[in-house]
Amino acid sequence: MATHQFQTEVNQLLKLIIHSMYSNKDIFLREIVSNASDALDKLKYLTVSDDAYKGIQFNPKIDISFDDKANVLVVQDSGIGMNEDDLNNNLGTIARSGTKAFMEKLTEEASKDSALIGQFGVGFYSAFMAAKKIDVYTRKAAGDGKVMHWSSDGTNSYEVDEVASDSDVAKKFGFDKPETTGSAIVMELNDDSKDYASRWKIEELIKKYSDHIAFPIYLHYDQNKYDDKGNVTETENKIDQVNSASALWKRSKSELKEEDYNEFYKTFGHDGQDPLFHVHTHAEGTQEYTTLFYVPQQAPFDMYQADYQSGVKLYVKRVFITDDDRELLPSYLRFVRGIIDSEDLPLNVSREILQQNRILDNIRTSSVKKLLSEFKKLGAEADKAKQTEEDKRSDEEKKSIEKWNKFVTAFNRPLKEGLYQDFANRDEIAEIIRFKSTDASGTGDNNWTSFADYVQRMKPDQKSIFYITGTDEKNLRENPLLKAYTAKGFEVLVLADEIDDIVIPGYGKYKDFELKAVNRAGSDEDLGGDKEEAKKKEEAFKPVVDKIKKALGEKVKEVKLSKTLTGDNPSCIVVDENDPSYQMERMMKAMGQAVPESKPILEVNGDHPILAKIKESEDEALIADVSEVLLDQALLIAGVELKSPAEFVKHLNNLLSK
Repeated sequence: MATHQFQTEVNQLLKLIIHSMYSNKDIFLREIVSNASDALDKLKYLTVSDDAYKGIQFNPKIDISFDDKANVLVVQDSGIGMNEDDLNNNLGTIARSGTKAFMEKLTEEASKDSALIGQFGVGFYSAFMAAKKIDVYTRKAAGDGKVMHWSSDGTNSYEVDEVASDSDVAKKFGFDKPETTGSAIVMELNDDSKDYASRWKIEELIKKYSDHIAFPIYLHYDQNKYDDKGNVTETENKIDQVNSASALWKRSKSELKEEDYNEFYKTFGHDGQDPLFHVHTHAEGTQEYTTLFYVPQQAPFDMYQADYQSGVKLYVKRVFITDDDRELLPSYLRFVRGIIDSEDLPLNVSREILQQNRILDNIRTSSVKKLLSEFKKLGAEADKAKQTEEDKRSDEEKKSIEKWNKFVTAFNRPLKEGLYQDFANRDEIAEIIRFKSTDASGTGDNNWTSFADYVQRMKPDQKSIFYITGTDEKNLRENPLLKAYTAKGFEVLVLADEIDDIVIPGYGKYKDFELKAVNRAGSDEDLGGDKEEAKKKEEAFKPVVDKIKKALGEKVKEVKLSKTLTGDNPSCIVVDENDPSYQMERMMKAMGQAVPESKPILEVNGDHPILAKIKESEDEALIADVSEVLLDQALLIAGVELKSPAEFVKHLNNLLSK
């Protein structure tokens, strides 16, 4: 046998699974059966779409057998099967980049950790929670006819070899017949997992986790017959189908319970938790299709990775087509899991045809509108529940608020992308997304406000919605610019997601109200004040501004007397309305794009004592030190990394020594 070392991450993962995650071993059978179902799905599709597979007699089934004396459990499918390359790629490595994220989420709370299995593409390895050794016997459909064997005890390595088709082990699983394809997973159970080699335990787990697998699952077992004295007279080998094998999404909503939806989600979604909610739709008329979408409780680990895995499977007349088409829903809904089943698409539809297919485009458009409508409804229910005094809220109202808070916390950020991507639905999305705010309703961990709520609280003569962007909410709330607006009674949205600098300016206007960033030049015009008085003050302060501008030179675009700063805040920076923000610059540089460096506009508080030093002094060294400190302090408050912290310290020390 050829011996191979596990990929490093797999090796680490196996140790964690085997030694740390014994609290909920039951899910390993769900994962193995789910993999078998996927293998059947793939072969079913190929037999109707690929000429190389059309001659194969497709007899889909999953067989489960056990030996309670030898403590062995076997799950065999008649699906696509694997060749040697597939074994090495699928069982020797983890192709998807989720293992490190999986391990980072592990804690000592094993009961919670076990629920993570499956979310990171590691379902097969969960079998090592219950098995001390696993053997896989497999033959690939339309392949070279070889029967391959994979074996490992879950330590550091695995072995792969070819098995003769006339050998006893090949005959045991039917591989002596050339037409037999698929895989048999033979699990030698460890000492504290012997109860899985039991008819009742297997039936219980299949009913709980895999009842809605769309292929028949057969349980093979021996049933004894007894005489009147209790002696075994005969042992009969029996085969029972233990699942309903019906596509849940095709069943009427009226005959399904919440538990049915939840258990189905766990099976196909590879998630140990119940979903946050689901949306089930049957559409009839010019086009007939069914959709069943789920929103998980937590964001998928790869939600912000460029190679994220689509969570939506496409079926045509219950025939699986693909789960790798990210065009089934727009990318800002990439957290949605679910199924689209069309009655009108051709069975042999190719990916190229899918991308240009009008039927699928219509399904996608309708699905997006339905999902957004449900999200909006969820928010409206939570808002209504919040109107009830906290100590008087019903259990339903509390659940509604809790569900909405989970949804916003996990998925508000990707939904914001829709403002930028989805022009047709941007107004609908604008009603769903939420923001932090200087108002009490937008302050605190579970407090959020909407554009609509902001508008209701606006001052009578206010014409704009004010916001401030950055990367740290706490830092933004301390920004002197924001305080200048709140001091005059204006509410300001506090936007701490990096993406806000792209989507909010791109959206530009909510209904009749322009969106204005308080940390951009020109926004202070809305603060009012005596313009004549401001102009006189600006002229009187011009010599001081000129001194600072001369000292800073090319480091700034402009130096201005601030109309907003008051009290202890000596300076702040704003960005020219035509320049990218600092957050935007960082994002573009991170993406490898060349970004011309924009220079800040420094605004200074003419009433601050430190400015009086410049006004009274002709000492160029002192003016330079004060000017540099004013600029660097303003940059730090704005969350900008200083190019030379040492220079800032030097200028500060110079001032302290004088």
